[in-house]
Formats: sequence, structure tokens, C-alpha cells
Amino acid sequence: MDVHDATVTKHEQLLHHIEGLKPGTKISVRKLAKELGVSEGTAYRAVKEAENVGLVVTKERIGTVRVEKKPRNLSEQLTFAEVVEIVEGHVLGGAQGLNKTLNKYAIGAMKLDAMLRYIDAGSLLIVGNRENAHKSALQHGAGVLITGGFTTSREVKLLADSLDLPIINSKYDTFTVASMINRALFDRLIKKKILLVEDIVGSKLSVSVLRPSSTVRQFEELRESTGYNRFPIIDEWNRVAGMITIKDVEYADKDQAIDKLYTRNPITVTMNTTLASAAHTMVWEGIELLPVVDRSRKLLAVITRQDVLNAMRDVPNEPQLGETFDDLIWNGFSEMRDEEGRIYFQGVITPQMVNSFGVVSEGIMTSLLTNGALRAAKDARQHDHIMENMTTYFVRPVQIEDIVRLVPRFIEMGRKVCKLEIEMKKGDQLVAKVMMTVQSIDHN
Repeated sequence: MDVHDATVTKHEQLLHHIEGLKPGTKISVRKLAKELGVSEGTAYRAVKEAENVGLVVTKERIGTVRVEKKPRNLSEQLTFAEVVEIVEGHVLGGAQGLNKTLNKYAIGAMKLDAMLRYIDAGSLLIVGNRENAHKSALQHGAGVLITGGFTTSREVKLLADSLDLPIINSKYDTFTVASMINRALFDRLIKKKILLVEDIVGSKLSVSVLRPSSTVRQFEELRESTGYNRFPIIDEWNRVAGMITIKDVEYADKDQAIDKLYTRNPITVTMNTTLASAAHTMVWEGIELLPVVDRSRKLLAVITRQDVLNAMRDVPNEPQLGETFDDLIWNGFSEMRDEEGRIYFQGVITPQMVNSFGVVSEGIMTSLLTNGALRAAKDARQHDHIMENMTTYFVRPVQIEDIVRLVPRFIEMGRKVCKLEIEMKKGDQLVAKVMMTVQSIDHN
């Protein structure tokens, strides 16, 4: 990590050195310690942190290697190792190929000649107790998943080992394992759509920081050189001890140490925090900058509210990769306009929305009303909102195939906060209503 600070620690120097190495470079703790004049313990801790942030990986029989950090959402493919976990399988052969990715899978429920048309290098054949199919798939560069708890011959296992192509078995039937793999791919697409802090931090680990012993003068110098008005305070172990802003030093003497001026125990996020959660935190707490830390609260990076908002604005332009439950619930609803141009939503109640009594569950109705209210607020103010509070009234039941309308009405609209109500109607009958206050994510 490149930390702009007059008292950069050995640990930080080591991280900066590791980040500067070419991908593929082997890293030895002993050699690293000797080159930079530090203890092996210090070098080891730096290597472990570099591993945590994805700068290096440790491979069996190879050692620690510098790697190119890839964005989290590059791959939509599963590895054979992940397939083993998904289907609760066992590796019968070809274990050296478990890290390979599969491009597609084919189900072997046809004659061998026909089956081979669907098998190519990098695919996975899902098949039962058919040894000739196992062997042919491997020879065509595909991995094999044997269902029903069956195994295969020693000859096929040795072939898998020689080709580094996994052959796996699972106790489940073909339909079940195909469903399990489909679900894993579907979940991966949804996760790819959800932006995390990691996605906007990337490999840029340059952070401007101060120490408790730093002076107000140093704060102002850092402010002038970076253009920021707030900075993390880190301790000798690179852990976030606090945050300091221009308001904290407004009336302080230039030579005064900041140890009694900064805010302690600040709010932080991790690489796995969602951007929506980070935005929510920034809005509710009035924070313009958040430190990004690891499990030990060691500083990895910082994100600004503008970073978060810029990334979130791009989300609607991305292709929709997989559907969440909210997406599925809202799929049957369309945006409409009345004669005066006011927005409302109309849709039909599907069987998936009802409970065991045949009427729409309260949770689904609340989700529809909330979704409609937030979409109406975005339509009126051109940016996203978060829900602050809501009161829900359920008046009448709604059943399968009922056509309903969601009609919003704005009560009060301020710079930051918007109050509105939204009614669910079946014909002219009121069936549910929500009173809601939402807060703008995008206000300055």
C-alpha cells in the first residue's frame, strides 16, 4: 500500500515493494527480509497482508507468487473444484486440473456418437455409469461428473491423471446435480451484479494518512497537496485509530499535535461491503469518506461518497445478470402515466406471490409498495433514495390473477428528505397503503 505519510513504516514499505513486483515473481520471506533490511517476522506479516488483498497467492509445491489482481466480477465460470463442493462430490482422478474452469456442461443421456457432438475442451459431461462415455469425454478435453454414486475403472482414473482433467462422482442423480450447478451459476450472476467496495477500490491502494503525533500544520500541508479535507489516523500497526477533518482543527494552533483533536473509533467498511450499504452509511452518518480495512482494522484504502455514487449511477446501464427475489416479484409490473403525467405502476398477482391461503402475503405486498415508492421518488428527483421509515396498512386481501395498481402521492419534498404515500388498489378498492419517508443518496 502506498501511504502518503512522513513516517511510513517498514510494513508499508514492504507492501509497496511487493505491489511493484512483476506478476509471476516468486517471493521468499527470507529474501524479502534481507533485501529490505527487516526481520523475517515483519516480512512474513507483509506477505500475509499482500495475500489478503490479492497481490500474491501461495501455491502448493510452488511457493508464494506475485499475481495480477483481477476484478472480482470478471469470471462467470465455475472451476471443477467448485463443482466438487456444489455437488458434494469426490475426486476420483485428475486432481491437478481442479483449478481449471468449465465453459459449459452437457448431460449424457443419449448415444455416445450423439453425445460427443456436445463435448469439447473445457466442458463437463454429467453422466451415469457409462465407462466408454467417461473415457471419450476425457479424450475430448472435458471433465466428467459421474452421478448416482457410481465410480469408474482404474484405467479411466489414470487417464484423468495423465490429462489433468478431473473425474468426479456424486451420490445425487443427474437432474439434481444439473439443478445444483444451475443454481450456483445463477447465484454467481446475481453476485456479479451487486457492486462491492472491492470493485471501486481495485488495485489502487494509495492512501493519505496522519499519525496521532502529527501536527495541525502537517494536516494542512497534506490537505493542500491532496485536495481532501479529512484523513484517517493510523497507529504504529497501520490500524485505523480515528478520522480528522478540517472542522476538528479549525481553531487549533499550527504546531499542536492532533492526538486530542481527532474522532476515535470511526465507522469503517471492508472490501466485501456492498456499495449500497456504504452509501446508506454515508447518508445516515453524514460522512464524505470511509476507510477500507481488513479483519484486523488495518487500513487498505479509502472511498469517497463521490466514488460510491459514480459507481452506483453506472449500475442501471449494466446488463441484468440474474434475478433476485425483488426482481422476480417486480417483473409483472409496468410503469404507467395518468392523464396529468403522474407516474403509477400496474401489474398482475402471480402464484409465486401468494401464501398457503391463496392470498398475497404481507411481505410481498410490502415489497411491492416499497419498490413502487422508491421508483416514484427516483422518477421525481432523478436519483436514488433509501428508506428512512414506513408505516403499512393492510385493508383487504388480494388473490391470484388480480390486477392491481400502485399509486404514489408526494406529501412533502425537501432537499434531502421526501415524504410520500403509496396505495395499492384493485379497481377502485383500496387494498393496502404505505406512508413512507425516504432520504436522498445524492444530496450534497
